[in-house]
Order: sequence, then C-alpha cells, then structure tokens
Amino acid sequence: MASGNAIRGSRVGAGPMGEAERGDSAPRFRISYWCANGHETKPSFAEDTTVQAPEMWDCPRCGFPAGQDQDNPPTPPRTEPYKTHLAYVKERRSDADGAAILEEALSKLRGN
Repeated sequence: MASGNAIRGSRVGAGPMGEAERGDSAPRFRISYWCANGHETKPSFAEDTTVQAPEMWDCPRCGFPAGQDQDNPPTPPRTEPYKTHLAYVKERRSDADGAAILEEALSKLRGN
C-alpha cells in the first residue's frame, strides 16, 4: 500500500487554472501545412500580429519542409552520403598520379 502522506491525483504546479488566473487567450487562426510524405501540420498563429505566417514549416513527424499547397508540397532536401578520406583523395588525384606517388614513396624507402 502507498504511503499515506502523498497527495493523490495531483502534481507540482497543478491547480485550478481557469481563464481568471491566466487571462484571456489571444485570438488565433490555424494554417495547414503538408510535407512530401503527406503529413499535415496545423500550427496556430495570433490574429492580431502584423507578421505573416511563414510559407514553409518543418514537419514535426519526419522533419521535411512542409508547404501550404497540399497537391504540390516542397521537395525534401537531398542529403549527401558520407565520404571517406580516400574518396576525397580519389576526387583530387587520378590513378596514374596515385601510382606515381606510390612509386616515389617506395623508391625512397628502398634507398634508391
């Protein structure tokens, strides 16, 4: 059995949180955004601001950019695969250059 000094059904900060304590909430409107995976996001914005709602919004489910046009959502960004050090070296040097450098290093090791 649980101890008798715990307050049941409550947590820190819990209490009557009505409109009288918080004040009236600002009037809001919602805009739908769709990503390339078909997820719909509906963030809310305050009506009385001079700032316009953004054209793009990040999808909270997949992280892709979302737009307001359901039939034509923005394309997801292309991610480049991880390249090794050897891949970067091969971009800068040809096979003939690599063979020449290798031969030069081997001749130094052999003492020629």
